[in-house]
Amino acid sequence: MKPPTSSAIPRWLKLAYTAFMAALIPVYWYHYGLTNFLYFCDIALLLTLAGVWLESPLLISLPAVGILMPQALWCLDYGVQLCGFKMTGMTAYMFDGTKPLFLRGLSLFHGWLPFLLAFLVFRLGYDKRALKGWTALASGLCLVAYFWLPKAGASLSDPNLPRNVNYVFGMDDAQPQTWMSPELYLVTWLALLTFVVFVPTHFALKKICPTPEQAAAKRA
Repeated sequence: MKPPTSSAIPRWLKLAYTAFMAALIPVYWYHYGLTNFLYFCDIALLLTLAGVWLESPLLISLPAVGILMPQALWCLDYGVQLCGFKMTGMTAYMFDGTKPLFLRGLSLFHGWLPFLLAFLVFRLGYDKRALKGWTALASGLCLVAYFWLPKAGASLSDPNLPRNVNYVFGMDDAQPQTWMSPELYLVTWLALLTFVVFVPTHFALKKICPTPEQAAAKRA
């Protein structure tokens, strides 16, 4: 009789990640509101939470193909800021003394989540359906942000509420881009995300990671 397949993810890791999410969700909800959870990185957190417990290659592969490259940029930008220089400005909020230190500490997940996802996708295998799935999800999130959420530069009663979610109005939250029409920018942005970020990451993961079947066979 063939022995049962062993668990791919240690229980302590599942519990530690769940504890982190139990702290992050209410704190982010209080400070930033529910719409903050429509950012790619926050969706990635939620998918990863489900993925570690279900040990689902697809649920782990979705955020992996979507955020590994952007979060690597976040890590680089944060390191540059720590050294006293400025690169993109995307991590400037981490050095904003008006924000509680605990809140900023929680945001350090941007730095470790890509490494966790890389570990998980190697353990569970890369599901090639992730490219289509994440592209559809990301497009939907961008459309919601474009049509229903505050624009870049919007005046809000609570300054902590997110504007320009997923950069659908430009790279500066303080004001929308003026290079092209908003509609053309949105289409261009979605195309860039797909073909410059998601597709290359997909092919890299497909090349270097085992398939879910291969990963499961190693644990059998």
